[in-house]
Amino acid sequence: MTSRSLTAEPAGHAADRSALAGARRIVVKVGSSSLTSIKGGISEESLTALADALAAKRNAGAEIILVSSGAIAAGLAPLGLAKRPRDLATQQAAASVGQGLLMARYTQAFGAHGVTVSQVLLTAEDLMRRSQHTNALRAMDRLLNLGVVPVVNENDTVATHEIRFGDNDRLAALVAHLVRADALVLLSDVDSLYDGPPAQGAKRIPLVTGAHDLEGVSIGKAGKAGVGTGGMMTKVEAASMAAGSGIHALVTSTPNAAAALNGEDVGTWFSVNGSRKPVRLLWLAHVASVQGRLVLDDGAVRAVLHHHTSLLPAGISAIHGDFEPGDAVELAAADGTVVARGLVNYSSQELPHMLGRSTRELGEELGSGYDREVVHVDDLVLL
Repeated sequence: MTSRSLTAEPAGHAADRSALAGARRIVVKVGSSSLTSIKGGISEESLTALADALAAKRNAGAEIILVSSGAIAAGLAPLGLAKRPRDLATQQAAASVGQGLLMARYTQAFGAHGVTVSQVLLTAEDLMRRSQHTNALRAMDRLLNLGVVPVVNENDTVATHEIRFGDNDRLAALVAHLVRADALVLLSDVDSLYDGPPAQGAKRIPLVTGAHDLEGVSIGKAGKAGVGTGGMMTKVEAASMAAGSGIHALVTSTPNAAAALNGEDVGTWFSVNGSRKPVRLLWLAHVASVQGRLVLDDGAVRAVLHHHTSLLPAGISAIHGDFEPGDAVELAAADGTVVARGLVNYSSQELPHMLGRSTRELGEELGSGYDREVVHVDDLVLL
C-alpha cells in the first residue's frame, strides 16, 4: 500500500489539521512518561487508552507505525531499581527486561481490536547505511501491507553512547522519513507547545510555520517523571525536522491521541515548510555524533556550498579531532563557521599527509585507494 503525498494547507491551523485526519500513513511516537512510572512500571490504563485510539485509526484504513519509548522504564521495577540508571550497561539490562513486558502489553491491548503488532528494534546504523535502511524500509512496508502495526524502539540493549539516536523523538522523525509517512504525531504528558511556562499563564502556540514562529519561546527540557530522556525541546526539534523535510507534524499529549488523529484542534501543528530529503542525510544533519572538523579554504567552501561538489584533499587546510573512515565530521570555513557535515573517507591519521594535494597526485604516489574524495557529495549535507 503506497503512501499518499500531502501538501501544505492554506493558512489557519484548523485547515492544516485536516491533513492529519486524511493521512494514509502516520508515525506516532509516545514517551516513557506517558506509559510508565518508576514505582508502578507500565500503566495499563494509559497503554490501553493509547492502543484503543491507534487501533481505531488503523481499523478505519490508516497505516500506523508506533514508535514507543518505555522499555528501560518498564524494566526498572522488575529489577528493583529506584531510578533510571546512568550507566549504559544497566540501561541495557533494564531495556532487555522491559522490552518484552512492553510488547506483551501492546500485543494484548491491540489484539482486543483484532490488530496485530510487531516489534522492530533499530540502531542508528540501520538508518545511516544504505543497505540496512533499505532492508528496514522493506520490512516495515511488508508489515504495513499485512495490516500490522509495527512497534518501533531504539535497540537499547545493544546501542552504545557513541552511536545512538539520543531520544525517540528524533528516531520517530527519521522513521517517518524512512517509511515515507504523511504525518508525524509526537505524544507526551504536555498537551501543546506554549510560549513560556504554562503554570505562569503562558499561551498555547497552535501553529508553527517555520523557525520564526519559535523566536523568543522558552522551551522546556525533560519532565518530572524521571523516566524519559527528551522533553519539549526534542519534540520541537523532531517536529521541525519533519516539517522542514515534507512531513506534517503535531505535538500534543497522549490523552489527546484520538482527537489529534481525527484532525481536531489540539496541540501544536507544524506545517510543511520544505521538501523530502534522504533519511541518511537527515540522520547526518540532526543526529550523527561529530568526531572531528575539516577546515576548508575559500575555494572549497564555495565549491561545497554553491556547486554542491565533493570535498577533495586539495581544498582542506587543517584538520581537528580523532576520527576513522565513515565517521561524521564538520566542514568549516577558515573563520570557524560550520557550513556542512559529511562522512569522511579517511582517518585523522591519514589526512595530514594529503592536505592541499590533488587526488591524481595522491593516487600516483600512494595508490588507487587514495584517489577518492575526502567526503563524497552523496555523503554530505549543508547546514
